Amino acid sequence: MDMKFSDKAEQLDAGIFAVLNEKKNELVKQGRTIYNLSVGTPDFPPMPHIMEAVSEAAKRPENYKYALSELPELLDAMQRFYQKRFGVQLEADEIMTMYGSQEGMAHIAWALCNPGELVLVPNPGYQIFSAGPRLCDAEVWEYPLLEEHQFLPQLDEIPEEIARRARYMVVSYPANPICRTAPESFYRELIAFAKKYEIIILHDNAYSDIIYDGRKGGSFLEYEGAKDVGIEFYSLSKSFNYTGARLSFAVGNRAVIQKFKALRTQFDYGIFLPVQYGAIAALTGPFDGVKEQFQKYEERNRTLCGGLRSIGWNVPDSEGTMFVWAPLPEGYTNSADFCMELMEKSGVICVPGSSFGTLGEGYVRMALVLPPEKLKEAVESIRVSGILHRQEGTK
Repeated sequence: MDMKFSDKAEQLDAGIFAVLNEKKNELVKQGRTIYNLSVGTPDFPPMPHIMEAVSEAAKRPENYKYALSELPELLDAMQRFYQKRFGVQLEADEIMTMYGSQEGMAHIAWALCNPGELVLVPNPGYQIFSAGPRLCDAEVWEYPLLEEHQFLPQLDEIPEEIARRARYMVVSYPANPICRTAPESFYRELIAFAKKYEIIILHDNAYSDIIYDGRKGGSFLEYEGAKDVGIEFYSLSKSFNYTGARLSFAVGNRAVIQKFKALRTQFDYGIFLPVQYGAIAALTGPFDGVKEQFQKYEERNRTLCGGLRSIGWNVPDSEGTMFVWAPLPEGYTNSADFCMELMEKSGVICVPGSSFGTLGEGYVRMALVLPPEKLKEAVESIRVSGILHRQEGTK
C-alpha cells in the first residue's frame, strides 16, 4: 500500500540532529571517547523530596484516574512560589499546566491565530517557536537577534505593516540558544510595543534560575502592564530537573489562559496526579539544592568558556541558560560542517547554529551537561585535535 501523508508531515525533518546522532553511534562503536554537549538535558538528579513525593503519590491507586484539572494544592503552591520568587501575584484562573513548555508553545498557536495570520519569532531562536504557528498555517516573521545589538530585538525597526498584522510575539530571556539576558528597560519597551499594536506576548522563562555573574533572573510579569498583554511559560525542567515528568505552567493574562485551557481540554485529560504532587514538592521547597546546582552550572560555564579561550577559541561566557553560544573558530564558515569535523576529530558533539535559524549560522551551541573535569577533558581533546589551527584553503 502506498502510504500518503499530509503536506505538514512531509515538511517535518529531524535534520542535523539525526545526522549527529548517527555519527555519534558510529564513533561509539569504534570505541571513541565522546563528549556529548548537544542536548540540553540536565545531568543532575531531581531533589530527593521531589522524587519521594512522586513515589508516595504513585503508591495510591486513586491517583491513576484522569486528573481533568490541576490539584488545588498545586495552584496554591504556584501562587505562593511566584509571589516569593518573582513578587508576582497570580490568581488561580491565571494559571494552567501543560506537558512541558515545548508542547505549550506548539499548541497555543491554535488558540491565538488563524491560517494566514502573522506571528513574530526570534532568529536565532528555539525551533518550536516557529513550528507551532507554521503547523497552524500562520505566517512567521523572524525578527533578528544580532550581536551588535546585544542579541536584543530592535522593536522600532520592525516594519509598521508587520507590527500591525502580528497576532502574537514570542520572546525568551535568558535565551536559548544565544545565552543572553535582557535589561529591565527592554521589558518596559516590549510592553509598550505590544499595547500600541495589540500584540499578545508569549515569554518563555525556562531559564530564569540559571543566571551568571550576579545577574537577577526575573519574570516578564514583574513589569507593570505585562498581564494586560501576555503570558509567561515557566518550566520545572531546568530549575528542578523534572524534565521527563513534562510539567510546565502558563501564567498571566486571564483571557489567554482560559481560552488556551479550553482548547487543551479537547485533547488532554490533565497531568498525571503523581507528577502534580512532585511539582507541589518542587514549588514548596526546600530550595537549597536548587541554588547549589546553579552554582555548579556557573562553574561549568566558566570552565568551558575559559578553557576554550585558553586554547585559542574566543568563546564569550554565557549570561544565562545551561548553554554556551560559541562563534565558529577562525577559518570556518559553515556550522554544520564544523560540528561534523569537530565530532570526528575530538569526539565533542555540539549543535550547529544554523539549526536555530539563518542568523544562527556562524555559531555552535554547547550544553553544560558534563561536570567540570569532563569539560576540561573535552577542551583538551579539542586542543590536541588541531581543529583550531585550520590552514587557509583547507576544506
